[in-house]
Amino acid sequence: MQWELETIGVTKRFGPVTANEGVDLRVKKGEVHAVMGENGAGKSTLMSMLYGLLQPDDGEILIAGRQVHFTSALDAIGHGLGMVHQAFQLFEELTVWENIVMGAEPARRGFLDRRRAIASVAGLAERYDLKVDVTQRVRDLSVGIRQRVEILKALYRDAQILILDEPTAVLTPQERDGLFAVIRALRDDGRTILFVTHKLHEVMEITDSVTVLRQGRVTERMATKESTPEAIITAMTGRSVSLDVAKGPATPGEIVLQVAGLTVGQGPKPAVADVSITVRAGEIVGIAGVAGNGQSELIEAIAGLRPGSGRVTLKGRDIASLRVAERREAGLAYIPEDRAATGTAAGATAAETLLMGRQGDAALSRGGLLNLPAISERARRLIAQNDIRISSERAKVGTLSGGNLQKVVIARELDHEAPLLIAEQPTRGVDVGAIEAIHARIVAERDAGRAVLLVSAEMSEVLGLSDRILVMYEGRILAELPASEATEAQLGLLMAGRTGEAA
Repeated sequence: MQWELETIGVTKRFGPVTANEGVDLRVKKGEVHAVMGENGAGKSTLMSMLYGLLQPDDGEILIAGRQVHFTSALDAIGHGLGMVHQAFQLFEELTVWENIVMGAEPARRGFLDRRRAIASVAGLAERYDLKVDVTQRVRDLSVGIRQRVEILKALYRDAQILILDEPTAVLTPQERDGLFAVIRALRDDGRTILFVTHKLHEVMEITDSVTVLRQGRVTERMATKESTPEAIITAMTGRSVSLDVAKGPATPGEIVLQVAGLTVGQGPKPAVADVSITVRAGEIVGIAGVAGNGQSELIEAIAGLRPGSGRVTLKGRDIASLRVAERREAGLAYIPEDRAATGTAAGATAAETLLMGRQGDAALSRGGLLNLPAISERARRLIAQNDIRISSERAKVGTLSGGNLQKVVIARELDHEAPLLIAEQPTRGVDVGAIEAIHARIVAERDAGRAVLLVSAEMSEVLGLSDRILVMYEGRILAELPASEATEAQLGLLMAGRTGEAA
């Protein structure tokens, strides 16, 4: 059989580290093919080689049976590949059609043919039912529509093979359903889709076949209809993993966090507008919302990273005027959304990173001097307990993958035993085996009597972990409901601002 896309023995090394070793990937024309694997399994490296961003050290890449050598993404595009990155690459001040034709503009007599460009993009959008106003500026579009623009960019360049990297990470359930309709239309048109994701239920719903990577090697290739989520997880991790969050009923106690009238930003549409929330000991309050609706600004204001007006109290103490370090001393533990920018320093060792904020602990310092043996021993304990894959506690965290870096931050914050834990995207970029452990730790924090404020883009995570759910839309709390009564469809409508339909 001639494969539409094939790799034979592809290997990529970065110094002593082998990211991909002897990878054989085979994808049929006109199918949706999932590429799955734990964090650090080599998915991103493999996709980067297919798209010309990296070059393999050994092995071959074949398109429709012909060997190709890509030296850049432009080479890959010229051979019919397109890629929609998780972080969209659009110019917000330009219109949809301007973003799409940029670099491949139709010309007439040496000048941009604006009418032809708009007609071409609009026709392409209509052909695949990608409902987009091509004359709108990107800055005015929702996340789901922006993703459609990225897909149109690839289709405009006649991509026959489309790589989608975590395509549903920031979509509402309704937007996800719309994306899946587009994917099916592309498949029916004979285009080939590489679907890179960690969401097993989506793999089972939309894909035709699956390749699983573990530690840079292919461990399994299977037809989706002949597989199960459990079999895929075993291929990814080498062990069985529970997909369900084990959690008993909450027993809320006293109010730990109280936010009253918090506003962040100025003008007619501040990022956070007059938000009031409470979180009690022994409960998990989840905040759901499409990215960009004020969740990050709210959390940063509570943590002290961003100024805001309003009242914030922690166990009855007003902390609104306190610095970040003082809030942590008052009993706030914080897993930030951007662990690289906020939670760590690339040049610090694992031991130093795990120490941050704990330098004054009696067990870790003596007479104002750090107790280095105790610090190293604690770091080794946390590394082992949290399955952090690093050579030693003396290694720099800047060398870690995103998922392992997240494990370092989570290990540090959960070891803090603070009355309040703020967990912002706690499992982003973390492999499925680690997600199970992180969920168990967060529930254990609740059961130990701590208050937990959770923000997650993962609908299943919010529903599975939370006792109460708040929905944010355009900087305001639009709704509050018990997690036991909430549904994914209902939350999706609320996240889109549609309160009447969600009732």
